[in-house]
Amino acid sequence: MNTSKVILVQPPIEDFYLTKKRTIPYGLASVAACVKEQGFDVEIIDALATNKSKTIEYPEDFSYLKTYYNKKDTSFFSLFHEFKHFGYSYEYIGTKIRDKKPFVVGISSLFTAYFDAALKTAQIIKKFYPYCKIILGGHHPTVFPEKVLKFDAIDFVLRGEGETSMDKLCCALKRNRDLKEVPGIAFKENNSFFVSKPSWIKNFKGLPIPATDLINHNFYKRKNRDSTIIVSSRGCPMQCSYCSVSASSAYAPFRQREVKDVIKEILYQKKTRDIGFIDFEDENLCLNKQWFLSLFSQLKNIFTGMDIELRAMNGLYPPSIDEEIVSLMKASGFKTLNLSLGSTSKDQLKKFKRRDVRASFENSLILARKHNLECVSYIIAAAPGQTAKNSLEDLLYLAEKRTLVGLSIFYPAPGSLDYKLCQDKRILPGKFCLMRSTALPINDTTSRLEAITLLRLSRILNFMKHLMDTRGSIPGSQIFPGLKTSPALDRQNLSQKLLQWFLHDGKIRGIHPKEGFYTHVTDKNLTQEFIKRIKNIKVSGMK
Repeated sequence: MNTSKVILVQPPIEDFYLTKKRTIPYGLASVAACVKEQGFDVEIIDALATNKSKTIEYPEDFSYLKTYYNKKDTSFFSLFHEFKHFGYSYEYIGTKIRDKKPFVVGISSLFTAYFDAALKTAQIIKKFYPYCKIILGGHHPTVFPEKVLKFDAIDFVLRGEGETSMDKLCCALKRNRDLKEVPGIAFKENNSFFVSKPSWIKNFKGLPIPATDLINHNFYKRKNRDSTIIVSSRGCPMQCSYCSVSASSAYAPFRQREVKDVIKEILYQKKTRDIGFIDFEDENLCLNKQWFLSLFSQLKNIFTGMDIELRAMNGLYPPSIDEEIVSLMKASGFKTLNLSLGSTSKDQLKKFKRRDVRASFENSLILARKHNLECVSYIIAAAPGQTAKNSLEDLLYLAEKRTLVGLSIFYPAPGSLDYKLCQDKRILPGKFCLMRSTALPINDTTSRLEAITLLRLSRILNFMKHLMDTRGSIPGSQIFPGLKTSPALDRQNLSQKLLQWFLHDGKIRGIHPKEGFYTHVTDKNLTQEFIKRIKNIKVSGMK
């Protein structure tokens, strides 16, 4: 065993899809930098930094989804059909750990739905190399420390932000110091548990630049250039009911890093790599206008002539957006505004504990058009107490706007107010693994059938917007001719045929590469209401 070796692991993911530009292990790089400062030899094993994926059987808990994701669909309206293991195998990770013989292994467990993968990773590491101490950190173990520690493979949990505690735990283990002095720690003690309060960063000054040199950047390239993530603030001052970040703000209030420190980090990454894409993973990137203007005025000059694209994929809060901000975003390298709308229903917004942002949202769309920025607008459907009718109104509202639709199916995030609501209403899924959008987890005032229909309608609506941009109009309805096999048309023209047939009879069809056309399971009332209303709406494209 090497008592100076620490390995941090990003586990594989098992789901219907993976968006790799959102999986760069920035958090592990931030923790690694703090551990390295204490003299440890640190390495990141990123199990997702590979194009390896393997189709696996639907887990038994997911079997009900076969009704909704029944066949492969090659049209523009496709959703999911195969459950996959994304990343390296658990055995590969175990072998790598055994070969490197670290004395500490830290495993990231950010999302409750993927806890099973983090646990399997821990168990296989213990099997291959039982001598190391295994630590789990992230949102899930922060909320459920005792549930996590019940598994023998896990020795410690770190609650809160790992930069405050991982280095201290490594030092305490190496020097045999009192573990209870480590902030945010939880561990088994005799027949009970020792559990500290979550530990949050109070002051970002003095934190080292994330050790992004430990990340496999070749996997995360876009258009043959490197991608990266920046987190320039933590926490959120909002109290949105569906979000676990706001729920933790009593411990971790909204905090922004100093502009000079963010600039220093970006300059370091710019010096070492050819960066073409940066995603700011902040919850509220432009909430503090003066801070934003200071940061991006400098970035505009830094990125001059670099043809770099910036994004804020967590979503921007429309009331914080004005012309000065949008103009600077365009000049800095933004090409798209990701806007957080939530819903257009006043009743639903009250349940979400969100203010009605429609006026500022529409102003943001006007500013985006003026500065030639595309838009993606996010709404939530199938939340507890939310009706499918209200979600359909959201879709129809966005149909007229110059934006793509990003419809997210609600999932209960542990620690959020809505998680507690689902618990009280006894509608929580029976397993942690089902607390993800793709599992259509809540069957409440919006049924699962309605939820999947809304999701497919959002795909259809975005295709209609695409046709407005590429062809200038949406074709009229046509009777389905009863074809069994698909004609020799490209994907767009085939999808256009599907759209025309849908507008006639309300059936959402797919195209299987071998079996030809088939009909998806949908809610007839929703599809018919959509068709009836969309005929009287001037659908807007993106241009």
